[in-house]
Formats: sequence, C-alpha cells, structure tokens
Amino acid sequence: MFMKKLTFREIITVASMLFGLFFGAGNLIFPVSMGQLAGSNVWSAALGFLITGVGIPLLGVTALGISRENGLLELSSRVGKKYGLFFTCILYLTIGPFFAIPRCATVSYTVGIERMLPDSVQTVGLAVFSLVFFGAVLFFSLRPGEILTWIGKVLNPLFLTFLAILILRALISPMGSISETSPSGDYIANAFSTGLLEGYNTMDALAGLAFGIIVVEAIRSLGVQKPEEVAKSTVSAGIFSSLLMALIYVLTAVVGTQSRGLFAAGSNGGEALAQISEHYFRSAGAVILAVTVTVACLKTAVGLITSCSETFVKIFPKGPSYRVWAVTCSVLSFLIANLGLNLIIDYSLPVLMFLYPLAIMLILLTLFGKVFQNDQIVLRWTIGFTAFAAIFEFLRALPENAQAPLHLDTLTELTENLIPFGEQGFGWVVPAVTGLIIGLLIRYIRKKRSAVIIQK
Repeated sequence: MFMKKLTFREIITVASMLFGLFFGAGNLIFPVSMGQLAGSNVWSAALGFLITGVGIPLLGVTALGISRENGLLELSSRVGKKYGLFFTCILYLTIGPFFAIPRCATVSYTVGIERMLPDSVQTVGLAVFSLVFFGAVLFFSLRPGEILTWIGKVLNPLFLTFLAILILRALISPMGSISETSPSGDYIANAFSTGLLEGYNTMDALAGLAFGIIVVEAIRSLGVQKPEEVAKSTVSAGIFSSLLMALIYVLTAVVGTQSRGLFAAGSNGGEALAQISEHYFRSAGAVILAVTVTVACLKTAVGLITSCSETFVKIFPKGPSYRVWAVTCSVLSFLIANLGLNLIIDYSLPVLMFLYPLAIMLILLTLFGKVFQNDQIVLRWTIGFTAFAAIFEFLRALPENAQAPLHLDTLTELTENLIPFGEQGFGWVVPAVTGLIIGLLIRYIRKKRSAVIIQK
C-alpha cells in the first residue's frame, strides 16, 4: 500500500500557514520595542527572545508531532484527565477570546488607525474598526476547511510583502548605529533574561501547542495518514516557519535599535513602528503600516478562532456546534477588545507568567518522555511543583492596582529573595526540577520493589 509523503512544496505551504498562524502584530511590536530599549545589548536580548519566542514554540509543535496525539487535550491529559481539561480550557481562553484575539484588533487599531483619527472619535473609531475586523475574522473562520488556502497562500504572502518593504527600506538607510545606542532599564545589566521574558508576550509557546491540531489536520487533508509521516511533516513545517520567524525577529529588533539614532524609545512597539514607517515613507508610511499590521492580526485571529472552536467542540461533543463557538468567540473578543489595549496587556502578563512554566514543562516532558516511559508519576510530580511555583509568578505579575488590595508586597519580596532566579521571573525553574527529581526517584523505588516481588 502506497503511503503518501508531503512534497517539499507542500511542506513549504504548510510551513507558511503555520508561520501565518503564529506571526501576529504582537510579534512585530515586541521585538521592535526590545530593540529600542536594548540598544547595544540587542544581540544578547535577541538571543533570549529567540529562545522563548521561537525555540519553545518549535519544540511545542515538535512535541505534538512526536506524541502522535490529536491535540493539546490528549497531550495534557497524560498528567490527568482533570488537569488536561483545566489546562486546555485556560490556555485556549488565554490565546483566544480573553486576551490574544482581542489584542489582535486593538493592536491593529492602535498602530494603524488611531493616529489617523482625532482624539474625540477614538472610542467610536475602535468600536467600528473592531466590528469590521471581527466580521472579517468570522467570515474566514466559518470556512475552516479552507484555512490552508486563506492563510498559507493569500494572507501570509500579502503580509510578508508589506513587511519586507518596510524592513528593507530601514536596513538600506539606517537611522543610527547599534554600537552607539545605549541600553536602558533592565536591558543594561540583564539583557538576556529580559529578552527571555519579552518572548513570553508573543504567546507563541502556547500557540504552538494550540495550533498543532490545525497543522495535523492540514497535513492529513493533503493525503498523509500514516502517524509517522504526519509527525515528520509537522516537525519539518515547524522548522521552516521557525527559521522565518527568527529572521524577522532579528531584523525588526535591529531596525528598532537603529531608530534610536533619530527617535527616543517609544512607549510601546506600536508607536515605534509608526515612527519608523512615517520616517521612511512619509504619509504613505501610515497606510503601509496599517495594512501590514491589520493583515498580520487578521490571519492570526482567524487561526485562533478556528483552533479554539474546534477544540471546544471536541471537549464538549454534546455542546454547541463549531459555528456557534466561532460566533461566540468572535462576539466575546469584540467586547473585550473595546476595553482597550493597555488593559488587555496589563492583565495578560500575569496569566502568561502562570501558563508559560506549565507549557514549557509539558513540552519538555513530552519530548523526553521515552526516558521515563511517560510515567504519570513523573508527570504529576513535575507539573504539580511547577504549578505551585507558577501561582507565585502569577501573583507577582499582577498590576499594582490589583496587588495593593491583596497586600502582596511581602510575598513578592520573599519569592524574589528566597527562590533562585525569582527576581528575574524564573522562580519556577528550581521547583520544577525538584518535582522532576522526586517523580523519578519514586518511579525508581517502585520499579525496584516490583523487581524484588517478582524475584520472590
């Protein structure tokens, strides 16, 4: 029986779709902002950013492919069914209607449209723009069978074309020198670790786990059915998309650093992008930037709506249909988007600080699961310790107005002073390793006892 394998061209098409799902406006604004703040330390910061913004998402896609599971629910349920349901729902709501999807609309508006309108109509402007935006997102999302075509062959090439125009123009005529730009803030002494945390904001490690179901289904739709070939094709597509993301991250960070030759660091990456675009293209720059960012956000939002809706249909098979979930996610995202970009970012960070450690450890445990035969004891001890530490990371990252009523000052000081790497935002690492060691020891002791019983 002939087993189909993807051709190189088909792998590139799937990789283009995966890149399109990953790369939204957040992936543009954060490296540019990092470049402006990191200054001459941009290379160290970029290395950290690439680890969490590219490396971990690639490992996530790879883990899902190697596991041969059909999605995040099955993968996380290896720890336990209840944990799998909890983690899957929280992750999809985070990269879905609660934070990532609304951010797609608000970033598009803030970067591309807001500067064109007077202050008196900003509220109405955001409402109208987000209504049109989510109308377009829903149109594409209700056609999930065509997502490979829409994102991989239409929206993604359009986005890359506009982005290439902006980056090439900036690199040909740089505004300043990287070596002469002074770093600021945490980038002065801790550029690498700050870059690591900045990569959290892309949410791509979470998206890598979430988009796996779309990639697997796209590969199967091309005729590949053998699990081994699906896994290989998933990994291959992930590598190609990651290389493209890494290249764009580095280039946009460099452009951001060079812009300090003429501009002060912007309050956010969106403002920095607007300054750069207007400098090189004058009034046309606003149009180029608006198109680039809107297309980037549109394609990511489509992927998120599709992935969330398909997942919730699978989790609740007797519940609403795919169409109902897609409409619900779109409406909820529209409402949250109108709360504003700043509020969304402020409250997304604590959730990311909680979810990222869990996602990273799930990915690593999956990749190295053969070492301990995916023993549930090891999984539970490791994830349990990681979750406990991640709760503290969540509390530390809450906005000040939320921390004050909870009186978290003492707790924050203790975690920073007593837990290794706590001050840098990685206080979960040692507890995670501790849980892993305990799990492995318990597994070893049980195996020894079993061997003794068998000998008797």
